[in-house]
Amino acid sequence: MRAKISYTVTAAVLVFYFVLVGSRGVMLIQSGTLLTVTFGVAVLILPVIGLWFLWKNTQFVRKANQLAAELDAEGGLPVDELKRTPGGRIDRDSADEVFAKRKAETEAAPDDWRSWFRLAVAYHDARDTPRARKAMQRAIALHDGKAVQA
Repeated sequence: MRAKISYTVTAAVLVFYFVLVGSRGVMLIQSGTLLTVTFGVAVLILPVIGLWFLWKNTQFVRKANQLAAELDAEGGLPVDELKRTPGGRIDRDSADEVFAKRKAETEAAPDDWRSWFRLAVAYHDARDTPRARKAMQRAIALHDGKAVQA
């Protein structure tokens, strides 16, 4: 729940910032000189890119959460079997062991979105965020019945 609140607050602050920057871009365009119109258009591009990125990221999180809820209802969420340091951090060797299991599971069933979801969690636990995201994107695509490229 805390993560949802943080995400919502961050998204709201970003939208406010994009509106503020966009209004400045419009003001520059309304000045009417070649230089200010050029800068105004350049300034307007940033909020558009930011809003697109925020929208895509929000859609990704929403879909990943839907998969987690569905997997939880099936009783298939990965069990937290990771060892932790006294400070609460995940032990690297433990994460590597779990990752090896999840990778073998995914190789055995490459078209199963559930195995890709669990692999994404293992990547995340191993602190490999880019691969975790790609594995989750693959899980989402498989779940939605979309063709997946290797």
